[in-house]
Amino acid sequence: MATRLLIRTTLSLAAFLFLAIESQALAGTPSCEQVTGTVSGRFAANMRGFLGLDLSIAEYGMISENRLETRDGTHRVERRYCHAKITTTDGARRQVWYLIENNWGFAGLGSSVEFCVSGLDPWHVYGARCKSLR
Repeated sequence: MATRLLIRTTLSLAAFLFLAIESQALAGTPSCEQVTGTVSGRFAANMRGFLGLDLSIAEYGMISENRLETRDGTHRVERRYCHAKITTTDGARRQVWYLIENNWGFAGLGSSVEFCVSGLDPWHVYGARCKSLR
């Protein structure tokens, strides 16, 4: 009896995970506008944690998609490259470049977001002037 329950539970969990992965794949990569909250939150945390600055994004201006690399037989991850003009809490106008990768989040579920703000990447993690995210 316990073995049957364990098998049913295991199969149910496997079916749930399969459906979750499939529905995420069908949902597509989030739009550039949909991840601005993620970018804003992580930006403020990074400024405090890495640069010791009390700086955050106050406002988004024009948001645009630069390109979309769709998923195919050789590319398992769909990538959306975005750009936005922002105003930070110090009043400066800057540019933010960000990349959204679908099915690249924790355990392959969800999306991953990488971003770079012009002039605020002192270690050039994303290359000069955020080149690798453009």
